[in-house]
Amino acid sequence: MTGFIVSGTDTEIGKTVFAAGLAGLLDAHYWKPVQAGLEDGEGDKERAARLGGLPPERVHLEAYRLSEPCSPHQAAMIDGVTIEEQQLTLPKADGPLIVEGAGGVLVPLREDLLFADLFAEWALPVILVARTGLGTINHSLMSIEAVRARGASVFGMAFVGDENAESERVICAIGKVKHLGRLPLCEPLNHDNLSAAMKANFSITDFASHDLSRVGI
Repeated sequence: MTGFIVSGTDTEIGKTVFAAGLAGLLDAHYWKPVQAGLEDGEGDKERAARLGGLPPERVHLEAYRLSEPCSPHQAAMIDGVTIEEQQLTLPKADGPLIVEGAGGVLVPLREDLLFADLFAEWALPVILVARTGLGTINHSLMSIEAVRARGASVFGMAFVGDENAESERVICAIGKVKHLGRLPLCEPLNHDNLSAAMKANFSITDFASHDLSRVGI
């Protein structure tokens, strides 16, 4: 199976926007296995489809769609649901697959199951999305270590926000990861602006160095 996992170093850092932009850039499929919290009935799946310009056949249904905007383990308890690994098998797709996690890499789905555990099981390389502001060095380096400690691989870092060249440099140097690019804030945030920003700030050849052949067949 080929594609990428997109995870964050924290919540509300632009992970869904980057995942949508990457899916559009690579003509990929998109899957968010667990959605916790809905805003006006819209989850990240709908937002990614809209921002990435993705046709319906390339946007896969969530395995769990939970009502409350909190940690998935708590949202599942509130909804009376137990999240099971067998429901979290990667979907089949006729192209690369972008899988979006929820929040950071150690977010729990249950007390005995973290997203990073799934990353290792799915065996797709992880792209870590990080903000560029104060605190990002610590959060990024801890996330890199957590992913690797569970046997998953970090493909590279994608930064979101205003340029912070030294923070971006030192994270990649200490963490020994590739700097994939930095996505500036798009105003207004829409498909056209996001697509243009992705093409201007990320090189498709960096992602093509990973085998982007057919997924799940």
